[in-house]
Amino acid sequence: MISLILATVGRTSELGRLFESFAAQTFKEFEVIIVDQNTDDRLLPFVERAKQLGLDVKYLKHYPANLAAARNKGIEAAASNWIGFPDDDCWYDPDVLEHIARHITKPEAPDGVIIRWVEQGEPPVVAPCLSWERSRNFRDVPVSSITLFIKRSTLAAIGGFDSRFGVGQWFGAAEEHDLVLRALREGANLAYEPAAEVHHAVGPKEAPADPQARLAARKRARGTGALYAKHSLPVWVIARGLLAPILRPLMKGSLGNELAYGLAVVRGRLDGMIGWNRRQHH
Repeated sequence: MISLILATVGRTSELGRLFESFAAQTFKEFEVIIVDQNTDDRLLPFVERAKQLGLDVKYLKHYPANLAAARNKGIEAAASNWIGFPDDDCWYDPDVLEHIARHITKPEAPDGVIIRWVEQGEPPVVAPCLSWERSRNFRDVPVSSITLFIKRSTLAAIGGFDSRFGVGQWFGAAEEHDLVLRALREGANLAYEPAAEVHHAVGPKEAPADPQARLAARKRARGTGALYAKHSLPVWVIARGLLAPILRPLMKGSLGNELAYGLAVVRGRLDGMIGWNRRQHH
């Protein structure tokens, strides 16, 4: 049995594609736990559609919106010791859960499995198994919650998601990176499975000119900055993270939107580092 925890707010139409991909899974022993963070009932028709597709659905409400806290609520309701965290705008290949099941049934099953993350229209990423040393240097697989399947017992050992991170919080992202770093630091064995693929709609190729988009990028970048401080990452990793968003556009001679976007990211990472350290001293 695998529990899939879907914490969602705002989106509706994208859920149809996701639920269709769940219904197409060749491995059928799974449940879907929908944690609805909307204050209205917009999701109810989609919940009914999921049930019509034959999915085993649990429906929960959670507000105010907090992605990490909503996922923790889903973990509490999960019936399985193996848990995945699909986003409302991703979708699975039909054999994703079958690949996960093969890992579960091995005599020495890992504590978690990271699968291949394929942005729509982008080539797949291939990388080695995760390790604490490589991951703290940001040299391992680009971890996204949509690619992560992990034992409930491992989540319990590290306290689940840190609800200070993620959508809806001041540290507006990086909740999954924080969780994986904590698991690896505690000695968890996280395998990488390149044969299973989860897809995610690709974002715009060009840096958006909209000031609101730059503000959103700054909020997300606070999560990465908080990771720098929380996990005492190496100075060279931090320096690279602060310089790269500016140097990339400068080296290309792009002094417009791309540079402004990069500056927003750097400001956000500095916000996150300073903000995390301040909060820990209060």
